[in-house]
Amino acid sequence: MKAFPTFARATPDAVPAEERTPSESDKEAGVQVNSNNANFEGLTPEFQRGIQKMQATTQVWSTTHLVLAYINIWVIYFVTALQGTMSGALTPYVTSSFQEHSLTATVSIVSSLMSGLCILPLAKIVDIWGRPNGFICSVVLSIVGLVMMAGCNNVETYAAAQVFYGIGQTGVNFALTLFIADTSQLKNRGLMFAFVSSPYIATVWCSGPAAQSFPKHGGFRWGFGTFSIVLPAVCLPLWGLFAWNYRKAKKAGLIPEEKSGRTFAESLKYYAIELDIVGIFLIAAGMALFLLPFSLYSYQKDQWRSPMIIAMIIVGGLLVVAFAMWERYGAPKKYMPFELLADRTVLGAYFSSFLQVVNNLTVTEASYALVVGALIRVNGRFKWIALCFGVPLTILGVGLMLKFRQPDSPLGYIIMCQIFIAFSGGSLVICEQVAVMAATTQQYIAVVIAVENVFTYTGGAIGSTIAGAIWTGVFPKKLVEYLPAESQGNFTSIYGDLTIQLSYPVGSPTRIAIQDAYGEAQKMMIIAATAVLAIAVVCVAFWRDIKVKDFRQVTGNVI
Repeated sequence: MKAFPTFARATPDAVPAEERTPSESDKEAGVQVNSNNANFEGLTPEFQRGIQKMQATTQVWSTTHLVLAYINIWVIYFVTALQGTMSGALTPYVTSSFQEHSLTATVSIVSSLMSGLCILPLAKIVDIWGRPNGFICSVVLSIVGLVMMAGCNNVETYAAAQVFYGIGQTGVNFALTLFIADTSQLKNRGLMFAFVSSPYIATVWCSGPAAQSFPKHGGFRWGFGTFSIVLPAVCLPLWGLFAWNYRKAKKAGLIPEEKSGRTFAESLKYYAIELDIVGIFLIAAGMALFLLPFSLYSYQKDQWRSPMIIAMIIVGGLLVVAFAMWERYGAPKKYMPFELLADRTVLGAYFSSFLQVVNNLTVTEASYALVVGALIRVNGRFKWIALCFGVPLTILGVGLMLKFRQPDSPLGYIIMCQIFIAFSGGSLVICEQVAVMAATTQQYIAVVIAVENVFTYTGGAIGSTIAGAIWTGVFPKKLVEYLPAESQGNFTSIYGDLTIQLSYPVGSPTRIAIQDAYGEAQKMMIIAATAVLAIAVVCVAFWRDIKVKDFRQVTGNVI
């Protein structure tokens, strides 16, 4: 049997065994040198079977297959980035066609919430049954969502389709993230994340014209239908590559046959423990109850004073606390070790990602972080990049938008602000991902990324709720105030339909009134965003300055 290369275990309080003498800069990290190298013959026994399958796969595949896999991932990211941007551009046209343009924020909230929570069980599923199985199931869900969007006849069906697609697409991106984590050294991981996200540089320019062409020529249905064909065409080759090398590893004897000998009842108990069903229920139910009020309060007579809304927030918060206590004292097989959950680097990365997504900074900005990935590879540190460059420049870019994101501002200033936000946001995304993975072992990479996704989607849901509240609270009032007398009678149709808003000629009194109302709403959103971002400075300061250079976390033929 082929022996695993020597590597050092990565734990919250350990650094690579190669670093025999901690430097002065390591003292801040709060780490100690671990002198116990582990030479593993075969698979790492304490890891779950899905991770062991990936370890075996990386032992047998060739460098050619590794390179082909990364090229395929790049293509998948290109297709999903193009489709995702187009979907966002087409959503107002879809909901406007049902005369419900103002439901756009609600659809986004529900989709974000479901996508974020469903990734929690998926993390344990891929740990137990394997990455390829989770990947192909997610692809199927994405296709179902796209087909539903192509054939929907009302906004409710479209909302359900968005949930299917959101869950599936989150699963696809999650599986790809795990693949990169399993096949790259920690010092190179930021660079590889930036590389596979680089398609966003191209799609940001081509997705807009493409999205505009579908409504003009074939309708929005063709836009979604097209990608229901393209997506499986680009995803199936990667799944086939996974499956081929897994079978190769199995034939080589790296993956022994597993005969459990358990009865059906014993298997149910076994998988309930392995999946930590109780923990998943507590965190998923708690987050759902906590987040649902952000989208339901507006339908209640007393809004935030409604007993139902108050009860949901309190019970949701208590269930989240119960999850932490369960993981600390009760779980026979922990979803996430309490020590890792309480690690200041992990918590700091989680909350900084939460604050970013509240302000709509996502992985799409990672395409601008190739230089950051290269710096982490050379220097071996990531905290200084986030603290000295990422956070300050993000606050500057968002803050300047308060001045320049107005109807009468020159476009060049807005572009300048967006460049600041893109570069700094990309840096933060890369540094956060490296930080949260540097604090654990390969066994818990999936769950720490899943919990990070929960924070991300929680931030997205809350951010969308805040934006929706500002929109409904500011935009209609300002629109009534600014509309000329001859257009006051068309207020309802103007407010609810984007195409009607765009039908008024540029420079006309009504078009100017619409633009000014948009400007007032945007001003309030940016004030809120700038205030929230200031907290990110504290979150990043809590990170440990872990040195990832020469840190061996994964095994086999990796980058």
